Amino acid sequence: MGLATMANRIARAVVAALLSTPALAQTSPETLFTNVRVFDGSGAPLTAPTAVLVRGNTIAAIGASATSKTATVIDGHGRTLMPGLIDNHVHITMGASSQADLVDPRVTPEMLQARGQAEAEAMLLRGFTAVRDMGGPIFAIKATIDSGKSVGPRIWPSGAMVSQTSGHGDGRLPNERSRRWGGEVSRGELLGAYYIADGRAEVLTAVREDLRAGASQIKVMAGGGAASAYDPLDVAQYTFDELRAAVEAADDWNTYVTVHAYTPKAVRRAVDAGVKCIEHGQLLDEATVELLAEKGIWLSLQVLDPAPPTAPESTRAKKLQVVDGTDAAYRWAKQYHVKLAWGTDFLFNVKQNVNQGKDITKLAKWFTPPEILKMVTHDNAELLAMSGPRTPYAGKLGVVETGALADLILVDGDPTHDINLVADPAKTFVVIMKDGKIYKNITTGGVNSAR
Repeated sequence: MGLATMANRIARAVVAALLSTPALAQTSPETLFTNVRVFDGSGAPLTAPTAVLVRGNTIAAIGASATSKTATVIDGHGRTLMPGLIDNHVHITMGASSQADLVDPRVTPEMLQARGQAEAEAMLLRGFTAVRDMGGPIFAIKATIDSGKSVGPRIWPSGAMVSQTSGHGDGRLPNERSRRWGGEVSRGELLGAYYIADGRAEVLTAVREDLRAGASQIKVMAGGGAASAYDPLDVAQYTFDELRAAVEAADDWNTYVTVHAYTPKAVRRAVDAGVKCIEHGQLLDEATVELLAEKGIWLSLQVLDPAPPTAPESTRAKKLQVVDGTDAAYRWAKQYHVKLAWGTDFLFNVKQNVNQGKDITKLAKWFTPPEILKMVTHDNAELLAMSGPRTPYAGKLGVVETGALADLILVDGDPTHDINLVADPAKTFVVIMKDGKIYKNITTGGVNSAR
């Protein structure tokens, strides 16, 4: 497929997405939750049974003042009302297809778009009302959701991942030569999955392209990867000057850079360059974790699974190093009070996506249920707010308090005592509300799904 043809198909996919049929949601000017026990996001114990009034897209009142003669009433019957879940490391489009699909010319941009939209809807119905997309074609999907033409969570988009040649984001096939050495722009770059940028000037251009497209933060590959074919896990990627260029370009737009990095060398270089968040970090030493705490740098950790037996031996070996380093990283992060965020980082394994809520329960090895719930609501929302004026949605998330945005879940049970309740959202999440609109309600025979 020629470059012009590919560009035209991508443009048509965006237009088709914007013209898609609106999905259904249950909308009311006011919704009154009665007889609910509130987890407010702070980690505090549940409240006594109370009422919460939602007016428009915000929480208007809690407690005795939460009354209305015209609101749609939902009797919670003593269930738990809590903030919507936040996954701060997703890849919506690339998590909805396989890696082979991304490079297969028979898989059109329209197909990738449709799969991503379906996955976004499923994500919302798992209770994830906000996510930070850490790389891939996402802007058109976000636009359809925000316009009400499709269903999904609030999305903080990074756009194309920025990678050096041979870096973790260099997803070219073996036959795709560099455009500098007789090749063309790669399919992955045309799709918006990644930009291959070398040197200060190219990094500045790549970051500015993402910001122009609407990125709320910038994702840069600063170290080797476990699942990638060409970059060993131990390597550091991008020079200090290149990383500094990305930080300066993002800072000019009043937002921040987060980096994929595992090792002390890669992380320390990124911190010196002004990066404000580290994705992964499972191979850090204690001194570097302590440095993150001292500098106020966020650490976005995941509890990853070993590579499947079908993966190449080199991939299995790299992934095992990451899995083995997870325990120490969490223990040190907790010991030094690092700003911790959580995300799944599911990628190219469609069957894995249904385990998004179940992945939260893995945190029970290091944290209590209230601590976990605080991390996946309040704390993750604090990281989202790091985008400053590039934040796509005005208002406060991750809490149940007067004036906050009405992203809420009604849980059948008490997740502050049984964190496993978040692992089965189809059964335990009886109401899911985003922006004051109800997308699931099985308390009174209401809307049972988003469509």
